[in-house]
Amino acid sequence: MAQAVRPSTTTSLFATDGKPHPLQDSLVAVAMILGAIAIISSLFSSLHLVSSWAGLIGVLTGAYGQFISVTTRERFGLILGLGASAIGLFIGMAHGGLFGGVIG
Repeated sequence: MAQAVRPSTTTSLFATDGKPHPLQDSLVAVAMILGAIAIISSLFSSLHLVSSWAGLIGVLTGAYGQFISVTTRERFGLILGLGASAIGLFIGMAHGGLFGGVIG
């Protein structure tokens, strides 16, 4: 019985369709890093500028990544980064916002 053998090709960590997706993988990494920065810096009320800006940029990056994502693994990582960024953004906004104390 003959069976089809898949050739072993080098694929990306997040690509489940066998094709590389460097832009989507980069957006996943950026969204998750910004989400981690936003969450960690939101624990300190004096770092509200960092948490709110990192959260805002992370939400925008995650949203664009969702728009162009191809595989489920990419979407999973993007949702984790987007959610963490949103929580960091909201807590940063509660502590003083994007421009709190700098303008006005």
